Amino acid sequence: MRIAVYSGSFNPLHIGHQAIMEYLTRDAAFDWVYLVVSPQSPFKDASNVLSGRDRYEAAIEAVRRHPELRVRVDDIELGMEPPHYTVRTLDALREREPDHSFTLVIGADNLESFPRWRDYGRILREYGVVVFPRKGFHRGRLKASLMRECPDYRIELLKAPRVDISSSEIREGLEKGRDMSSFLM
Repeated sequence: MRIAVYSGSFNPLHIGHQAIMEYLTRDAAFDWVYLVVSPQSPFKDASNVLSGRDRYEAAIEAVRRHPELRVRVDDIELGMEPPHYTVRTLDALREREPDHSFTLVIGADNLESFPRWRDYGRILREYGVVVFPRKGFHRGRLKASLMRECPDYRIELLKAPRVDISSSEIREGLEKGRDMSSFLM
């Protein structure tokens, strides 16, 4: 099976995430999406992030409300020793399920910073990435720059809809007492 690995803090899971998951199984021909809840990104501030286990449980509840989605909420990273590098997660998934093909799902903002990721070249060669659009990032230029580095990199730009909402905007709205329920999954 072809599996899209969609990893992140998901604090909280919102309609933008949902749109991406729907697109991956409906239009991008993935059999399943594994929503991998990360304990802590090495690139993000941990000060206002719920625990990994709390976010995992919240993701299960959110996905449960959408039985039409072919999404499995996966806690593989919650049981792994830090540091939590994506390449280690992908390797662990491949070891656990050797008959499946895994591809990493990232936003264009992550494609820009991808060369800072641990073993990014190996991720691009062995697993590949599918990249969804993010406001303010030109995916075509980013891809071209990486492909000049190595023509064997597997980078697919998705024609997915762009949803301009972020988890941090939702958290900020909630902190200000605004009703953000229409953005939550």
